[in-house]
Amino acid sequence: MALRGVVAMDGPSGTGKSTVSRRLAQACGAAYLDTGAMYRAATLAVLRADLDESASEEEMTAVATGRDLVSGTDPAGPTITLDGSDVSAEIRGPEVTGLVSAVSALPAVRAEMVAKQHELIADAVNGGGGIVVEGRDIGTVVVPDAPLKVYLTASPAVRAARRGRQDARAGREADLHVTLSDVERRDRLDSSRRISPLYAAADALVLDTDNLSADDVLARLRALVADRGLEG
Repeated sequence: MALRGVVAMDGPSGTGKSTVSRRLAQACGAAYLDTGAMYRAATLAVLRADLDESASEEEMTAVATGRDLVSGTDPAGPTITLDGSDVSAEIRGPEVTGLVSAVSALPAVRAEMVAKQHELIADAVNGGGGIVVEGRDIGTVVVPDAPLKVYLTASPAVRAARRGRQDARAGREADLHVTLSDVERRDRLDSSRRISPLYAAADALVLDTDNLSADDVLARLRALVADRGLEG
């Protein structure tokens, strides 16, 4: 099975989006793009410049857009580099998580990231292949004409528990109450931001993953790819 075209995967954190997006790309021999990692890397650049939410929009934008940020698209081992250094692990820390919504809401930052995303998507598709792209505005802004759009959702409690297990596996400290609070805070920020707010595209398939395993979701996604005629 080979994927042709773009699969747009949207939804809030903790829905299993990254796991199933990577697995779908691997199963389909396709490229994979984690747009959230790009915003996290830009946020890490802001933190490294000793800036926080009290900084001006101009200061944060200048730093976030003034670094060499490169996103890999290999689903077997996706990487993100900042000024030549692999920051794939560092961008998952709590400091980045706490600031990423503010940085990703900056109009100039979003414009630059979307331009980079368009280039990576075009490289995959123009070569006759496919790409699974995950984020929060893929089906609504980045690739509004994607032939398959999926919006994954789950309750905040379930998503917080999943994020806690993910942090524990990565060796990061996790407090369920703190994680739940952060999940709810990010939901509010991401869904209410002025530029590219988080919501399901009108033609997206909304899939609640509360009671679904990653294998269950992957099976449904592969069936959708076949149904839409996206197999090469």
